[in-house]
Amino acid sequence: MTVVAYVSNADSGDLSVLRLGADGTLEPVQTQPAGDTVMPLAVGPGRRHLYASLRSRPWSVACFAIDAGTGALTPIATVPLPDNTAYLATDRTGRYLLGASYTGNIVSVNAIGADGIVVAEPIAVSATPPHAHSIVAAPDNRHLFAPVLGGDAVLQFRFDPATGLLAPNHPASVSTKAGAGPRHLVFHPGGRFAYVANELDGTVGSYQFDSGTGQLVPRDAISVLPEGVSQPWTAELKLTPDGRLLYVSDRRAGTLAGFRVDAATGAPEPLGHTVTEACPRGFAIDPAGRFLLAAGQQSDALTVYAIDPESGALHPLGRYPVGRNPNWVEIVELPSDPATDRRRGSGR
Repeated sequence: MTVVAYVSNADSGDLSVLRLGADGTLEPVQTQPAGDTVMPLAVGPGRRHLYASLRSRPWSVACFAIDAGTGALTPIATVPLPDNTAYLATDRTGRYLLGASYTGNIVSVNAIGADGIVVAEPIAVSATPPHAHSIVAAPDNRHLFAPVLGGDAVLQFRFDPATGLLAPNHPASVSTKAGAGPRHLVFHPGGRFAYVANELDGTVGSYQFDSGTGQLVPRDAISVLPEGVSQPWTAELKLTPDGRLLYVSDRRAGTLAGFRVDAATGAPEPLGHTVTEACPRGFAIDPAGRFLLAAGQQSDALTVYAIDPESGALHPLGRYPVGRNPNWVEIVELPSDPATDRRRGSGR
């Protein structure tokens, strides 16, 4: 099993490719030039291609092939995007690239060809309230959700996986608390719950997902800030693959907040805070749920933590230099048999 981490470095315009060992050590594989202000990354479910948003003009996405043996990247195309895209994801099949533009106030859908290259002409572009910050497909792949920071809402869309078209659901959004600033959203692996990191009030909101209606039902919001921090700048959130633990980063506090997730209710229970890299905008958890990798925008470094499966505590294992202004981390377990993945229809 080969596990590889990808880190986008905005100011050096490149991607750090690092092999993650079974003991949590990182080994450099490659530094791949990507383009000016490279930021959000996305990997399709087939784990054969990586997509990187270039947040400088001309707005575009760099498409890379992933070497199945080493994880090294080969550039295959750079394709225009509708606007300055702050978040990328694929749908659950890998046939479509989803984008959210913070400055352009839109969400978009572009097809992805069988060769892994994004089709330049978007299938759908939908205007949003100010500052669309992410877009995520529900587990059923028939609904999309887009937190909009300036609108204090999570937009709810119906999605047609056959055509890539989207349409507002009814209702078209679910509101957060005024001034919360919803940013990023993740679904619990069980599919019944979702969580939203609220950038401006330093909370994580919990939601029940109604798969019948495709709607999010808001529940509680809980602080992610350590004691004594009153000016939040909350960024990323991730769940362990088993859904038992949730982590949320705050850039101003320089911390990772840990929560235990109740299996029955989805409610997060605070476990404490870990001081981490300076300005931790991006982090990721490996597919086995053993390690968390956190990057610091102001430290130009990445720390690897071992995750205690019982307590949720994070134990630092090593610190590694990366490029300038690292802001996004993706971790991929390379497919052991790419031909098998293709036969299963997840090759894109």
